Amino acid sequence: MGFTLESFAADVKEVLKQDPSPAGRERVRHLVQEALKDDKFIATYINDNTPDRQVVYEDPDLGFCVCAHVNRDAREANPHDHGSSWAIYGQAFGETEMSDWEIVEPAAEGNPGKVRRARVYSLKPGMAHIYNEGDVHSPKRVAATGLLRIEGKNTQKMKRLAYKAI
Repeated sequence: MGFTLESFAADVKEVLKQDPSPAGRERVRHLVQEALKDDKFIATYINDNTPDRQVVYEDPDLGFCVCAHVNRDAREANPHDHGSSWAIYGQAFGETEMSDWEIVEPAAEGNPGKVRRARVYSLKPGMAHIYNEGDVHSPKRVAATGLLRIEGKNTQKMKRLAYKAI
């Protein structure tokens, strides 16, 4: 059976209502991986018309967002977290080199935290990875990529602190 945005969002909502903990998010990560196998669903939201970031669904009760991303140019992002939220990155096409960072000095208002690269790995099509609250990471891409991403809260509406690599 194929996914629709409505069915996918309802499945995510049901899981998070039952268990909003990291264990529940792991179940959502599996849903993301299943959705990535649905070519029609992915092509509907992740295509030539998709901007860098598009919120395609924001849950009015729980606040989680389903985002579609198409990144067209090579780019390496700075280390960051998702503030008081979490995110699940699902790789639809292309490849993202992801780095996880160890916090050496915590960030504070007006004072960037210091981080050291701890691990580098690739997200390939069909893979999904969870970044829980406080997990510092950074994506790098050398070509176009498409992502299906779930955020615990809309991160564009949140204040987040900065980090510097040492």
